[in-house]
Amino acid sequence: MTIAETESPPAPVQQPASWRARLSWAMFDWANQPYFTVITTFIFVPYFTSKVIGDSVEGQSLWGFTLAFSAAVVAIGAPFLGAIADAGGRRKPWLLLFQLLLGFACMLLWLAQPGQPQVLPLVIGGFILAYIAAEYSIMFNNALLPALETPRHIGRLSGIGWGMGYAGGLVALFGVLIVSQPELIGITPPPGEALLGLKRDAFEAERIIGPAAAVWLAVFVLPMFLFTPDRPGSGLPFAQVVKIGIRRVIDTVRHMRRYNNLLRFLIAYMIYYDGVVTVIGFGGVYAAGIFGWGTTELGIFGILINLVAIPAVITGGALEGRIGSKLAIQFAIVSLAIGTLGILSITTDKVMFILDVAPKTAGAGLFSSAGEQVFFASAVLLGLGFGAVQSASRTMVARLSPPDMVGEFFGIFALSGRATTFLAPLLIGLATPIFNTQRVGAAIVLIFLAVGFVLLWKVQEPARQ
Repeated sequence: MTIAETESPPAPVQQPASWRARLSWAMFDWANQPYFTVITTFIFVPYFTSKVIGDSVEGQSLWGFTLAFSAAVVAIGAPFLGAIADAGGRRKPWLLLFQLLLGFACMLLWLAQPGQPQVLPLVIGGFILAYIAAEYSIMFNNALLPALETPRHIGRLSGIGWGMGYAGGLVALFGVLIVSQPELIGITPPPGEALLGLKRDAFEAERIIGPAAAVWLAVFVLPMFLFTPDRPGSGLPFAQVVKIGIRRVIDTVRHMRRYNNLLRFLIAYMIYYDGVVTVIGFGGVYAAGIFGWGTTELGIFGILINLVAIPAVITGGALEGRIGSKLAIQFAIVSLAIGTLGILSITTDKVMFILDVAPKTAGAGLFSSAGEQVFFASAVLLGLGFGAVQSASRTMVARLSPPDMVGEFFGIFALSGRATTFLAPLLIGLATPIFNTQRVGAAIVLIFLAVGFVLLWKVQEPARQ
């Protein structure tokens, strides 16, 4: 017996869920985004690579290998977990499990203190567990989306979710800056301390980010669990659900030609998303290595990107209903590629590859060098593309997936997004020490963005209802 024999495939949504259900679903992005914004992108990972590891080249290489391993684990498990959830019906129990694991992993990051090599395995283990739990959580939350909104407006709801995520990341960045540098708002703590009595010499203001993200997650993810409807359970024993899920994945892979259009999109996504993830994962690391940026500079950099991304992703989600998800993705890829090229054109004494500029001098004001200013201009283009490409990609899968296989295809979506995401970080991890420069390694991003853009041309988007 298969799951198809126990229930009829759900029809596409004709009426949206209640506003409270949709808002609570969007709150998931608000709850989870500080992990991505403050930990993996702008503050904690650059601190880890530059201070805890103590060498920007070695740190970037180690972070590349860590991302590569984590992405490989996600890629292997995602389709099976998604299909098992389809067979069982309910998504929220899986969401609860992985959100708890994410919170626990974030707590482990408190241990990341320079000069304590004995805790490095625990910290790296925390990074790996947090990455896996966050990605699986996103997969199951995405699978709730098609039942909440009509096909025509599903892009709008997806964009609102991403916009709320960026807003949450923005608030978290402000919080980190205020705690670590209270002088910015006119508060002078005792010598050697940040706000809340955190010790500067022990980097406690940076290390507290992990536990703070866990608390934020616990508070703000609750509305999704309380008010967003889940699919009804199938009533089947768990062992049978697992067997059905595994069998369905194998059957889908064997007969993937039935879904040629979706397969074409997933292959394109697999390539361009590798570039997107790498830009997100290494942008702050690159800036910390080139300019020696600390928490203040990285925090302001993150705030700028989020300020650009919030209106871009919300308006982009609404615009999808007019121009389509595919075109929205392609515009976002172009923006990301130009921004990445601008960043890679910068060294300590050059911008745009050939223009000589004065290097940043010790004691100079914030962002006073020409290189930093070009970096910020490029970052605006990254902000325009980051959320838009992810929101539109999520919408495309929701539109292309058969209604009764949405969990499985979001699992395959996660697989395609992770099947090669180990590749760009791995290549960066290998190329950075070989060439002894962050610049050559990070240039790999442009190749993945360009190939994914070209492959999208053959994808046929369904008519918007």
